[in-house]
Amino acid sequence: MKRILKWIFRLVLFLLVIAFVFVFVAYWRSTNDCDKKNAAAPSNPMKAIVYCDYGVANLKLEEIEKPIPNDDQILVRVRAASVNPYDWHFVEGTPYVMRAMGVGLRKPKDIQLGVDFAGTVEAVGKNVTQFKPGDEVFGGRGGAFAEYVCPRATRAVALKPASVSFEDAASVNIAGITALQALRDKGKVQPGQKVLINGASGGVGTFAVQIAKSLGADVTGVCSTRNVDLVKSLGADHVIDYTKEDFTKSAERYDVMLDNVGNHSLSECKGVLTPTGKYVLIGGGGASDQGFLGGLGKALWAMVFSKFVNQQMGMMMADANHNDLTILADMMQSGKIKPVIDRTYKSLSEVPDAIRYLEEGHARGKVVISVD
Repeated sequence: MKRILKWIFRLVLFLLVIAFVFVFVAYWRSTNDCDKKNAAAPSNPMKAIVYCDYGVANLKLEEIEKPIPNDDQILVRVRAASVNPYDWHFVEGTPYVMRAMGVGLRKPKDIQLGVDFAGTVEAVGKNVTQFKPGDEVFGGRGGAFAEYVCPRATRAVALKPASVSFEDAASVNIAGITALQALRDKGKVQPGQKVLINGASGGVGTFAVQIAKSLGADVTGVCSTRNVDLVKSLGADHVIDYTKEDFTKSAERYDVMLDNVGNHSLSECKGVLTPTGKYVLIGGGGASDQGFLGGLGKALWAMVFSKFVNQQMGMMMADANHNDLTILADMMQSGKIKPVIDRTYKSLSEVPDAIRYLEEGHARGKVVISVD
């Protein structure tokens, strides 16, 4: 037995050494296209935000090569873009598990940032029939903090309603689709149900309040004192000021809880649900407290926790697509939802300031960038 244990110990030690060497080598071989970018001036330049190393201080506005649309893509002149927590996750490379999952161990693999955009179609690929030059569109595509972007015509892009500004349309993709899919698909909200939205004044929260009302729900929003009036104006039936009241101590029970904050334990959240209620986790933690797993840790625990309770508890990740963007466009056109814009920065050079502001965690609604 001692010999067996000794060999098991040696095997485990050997595997740990191999794993350490693998991570060490992978870390130092982790690189990006910054050297290639700096090797020669772009032949057809455009301005874009790039970063060669993690951290807001490393964001730079530089000239890079203007993209050329493939056969199934469209070339969009970006008129506005918006900032999401998604962006600062990539800027900071946190939670750190992201780096091991392909974002880049030592340096960011993809040197461009931004996802949400709105703008005007300048050219289309030969296989594109849905759009034409001159169309005003909005949606999502990596590298949106730039003068031009090339999304696939069949993916996350849709026509912008004429009555909606570029700034409003640019705020919709991640936040709007997340709220819609969390309530409609994950929460399966039905008319008359009670819905609690924790973090009702943020980017996803402001959309969620309005979408839940459009689904016929009785909506309770949780926010700070300064945002109570805002959340009421969005249609919430009840508003809880978390600085004065802890919603987990209330006797009220909800059919669906949408959690944009993740500041209460799963057992506390379970306690505010009906016996068949649904808990949907969207986010968790600020930019400064992500650690190795960040909100993913709570999401993994929710998957386990859900196996031992009657309620459905878990995290959802949005799937950006044309159909849901079109639904959100129709809702904006009909007045069912109105994007809430906290701040609008006036040029791409202000993207670092916009991300710093969002990282503080006090934005009301969305933060938008107007592109010159």
